[in-house]
Amino acid sequence: MPERRVRAYIGLGANVGDPTDTLARAVLALGAYPGLRRRAVSRLYATDPVGVADQPEFRNAAVALDVPADPDPESGALRLLTLLKTLERDFGRRQRRRWGPRELDLDLLVFGRARIAVERPPDARSLDADAEPAKASKMLVVPHPAAETRLFVLAPLADLAPGLVPPGWGCTIETARVRQAGIEAADAVRVIGSWDPVVGGWRPSQPR
Repeated sequence: MPERRVRAYIGLGANVGDPTDTLARAVLALGAYPGLRRRAVSRLYATDPVGVADQPEFRNAAVALDVPADPDPESGALRLLTLLKTLERDFGRRQRRRWGPRELDLDLLVFGRARIAVERPPDARSLDADAEPAKASKMLVVPHPAAETRLFVLAPLADLAPGLVPPGWGCTIETARVRQAGIEAADAVRVIGSWDPVVGGWRPSQPR
């Protein structure tokens, strides 16, 4: 019998060092991990910082993965989250102030059709849990509770699954993106590259 799999969507962000190269290497690492199948990669976006303006602009993207379906969604999501946090540390992620610079940020945005709220084990907790009250509860909540109101998440996610209605949203990802684009500044999120699977990185977008 074929192995059951779940489609998961991962948000990526970085603004320290060479963030474009960092995100490309993170995409490749996710695709090379045993048991994970990379299905699609969004365009690359340059985005304005949120919360703390005095820092470099970010690079953001999203990846669609097919992952093994555990007996229950909670265990599968936690297993994937543990991998994401391990990759963050491997890429040099350090504890920083809330909304501060990031060497690499990997967020589990959507995990199949599941709605999840479960306590994280220690190795799946954010390095910023002590600095961010919202993370101090040590809970994993999926779909990501802030994704619906963050254009830097919605734009790359809409590249991958514009018609998807995440559990509990009541609208498609594209509808949420359009709505949030009308709230944020017109140039807060800008396309700067497209994924090239041959070179394993983003090719710069041609100016219009």
